Parts: sequence; C-alpha cells; structure tokens
Amino acid sequence: MVLVDIHCHLLPGIDDGSKNMETSLKLAREAVKDGVTHALMTPHTLNGQYLNHKKDVIKLTEQFQKRLKDENIPLTVFPCQEVRLSGGLIQELDNDDILFCDETGSYMLLEFPSEDVPHYSKNMIFELRKRGITPIIVHPERNNRILKEPTLLQDFIEQGCLVQITASSYMGTFGKEIEKLSRRFIEAGQCACFASDAHDLPNRQYQYSEALQKLDEEFGRERAIEFKNNARAIINGDYVQLNWKPLKKSKSIFRFFKL
Repeated sequence: MVLVDIHCHLLPGIDDGSKNMETSLKLAREAVKDGVTHALMTPHTLNGQYLNHKKDVIKLTEQFQKRLKDENIPLTVFPCQEVRLSGGLIQELDNDDILFCDETGSYMLLEFPSEDVPHYSKNMIFELRKRGITPIIVHPERNNRILKEPTLLQDFIEQGCLVQITASSYMGTFGKEIEKLSRRFIEAGQCACFASDAHDLPNRQYQYSEALQKLDEEFGRERAIEFKNNARAIINGDYVQLNWKPLKKSKSIFRFFKL
C-alpha cells in the first residue's frame, strides 16, 4: 500500500528539521513504521532564515536516498521545498531555483508567515496561477491570522489553491483550538490531504496513519481514501479537485437572554 507524505523535514542539517544524518535515519525509520512509503523532502526556503537552493536540495536528497538503501530502510524520497510566500518568489522561479512536488512543475508547497497572511498574497497567487502552478497552502490551521479569521482560507481556494493540514494538528497535538479548526476545514471539504511536517522537534513526530484512522472514523472510509489518493496524485502531477463549501459558522459558547 502506497502512502505519500508530501511535507517533512528529514534532510540533515539544512533547516530546523533533522540536525544530522543519524537523526534523519531515525526519522525515516519512524516514517516507515507509520506506514509512509514515499516522501517529499521539503526544507524551508525564502523564509528569511533558510535559503535552500534547488541544486543543493537535489544533491542532498540523492545522498540521503543512497544512505536509506544502504541501511535497508524502505522509503523512497524526492527533492522538494517548503516555499515561504515572499516578494522574491517570482524572481526565484525565473532563476529556476524552486522545486515542485512533481516533475511537471504543477504543484508547489506554499507557506504563509506563522503570524499573518501578507496583504499581497492574492496577487502573488494570481501570478503563480498564471504560470500554471497550483499552490498547496501548508498548515493554514496553525497560522495565527487564519485561526482568528478562518474564512480567509477560502479566498485562496477560490483562486485554485489546494490545502494541506498537518496530521498532528488534527490529532490535537497543537491544542484544542487548532484541532477544532482542522476539523472544520475537513468538514467543509477545504483540505486535500494530510502530511506529517515531521521535524526533530517536540510535537513534530509522525501521526499520519493515526490521523487517517481518525478521519475514517469521523468522516468515513471514502474521505480517508481520498486524502491518500490526493497525496499520491500531487507527486504524480495528476489533477486534484476540492469539492468544498464555505465554513459553517462556529457555535458561540454564550447564550443570550432577552431582558
């Protein structure tokens, strides 16, 4: 059974994920134990702290794949990046320094700053869509602005973006508020798939299969299969469509009485 993780930080020593090869191998074993068979290596780039160039990510991924084979770890890895939305993104595309989820350049992992959604986001996504790129907005449930204004996400879905939720968010690892918002996005059909976003950090471990099981129990087997198929379609460059609807209004915890 193929299980694809489209977002994880297993490459050693290049961002806030794995510190060294030993840690990378440990994370790879955890991925396999969790059922993952294929994974995109997605180090941060353009986020103001990390700038991981395409050629370097490709080289390190090839080296890591060789080491996985030597260690008999049955995980197939591919080079990719978690790209921060920034003013320099278009220039980096023109410089051919951006990696995609698929060989055809159809899907790109796009990260908002953790505290906000930049005012130019819609314009940047418009430019990406003109180039035939479908941005996959990663972990929007953990963005502080979207936590406060969840309906912001649907503006980008209307532009043709896909959405990826972190499995641990849905499992409640980051708290009840993020778990609740993850469930609301899933209920509205606004999420295409899970990913681990695994790091060598507290609360950043593999809960992918556990999240799929929970999804099966709460939303049915078809939804869990859809999430798995969507992740596989993304790395193959196949078409993925969200059959989504606007979020239901969150119920107030207060009751108002007419006096």
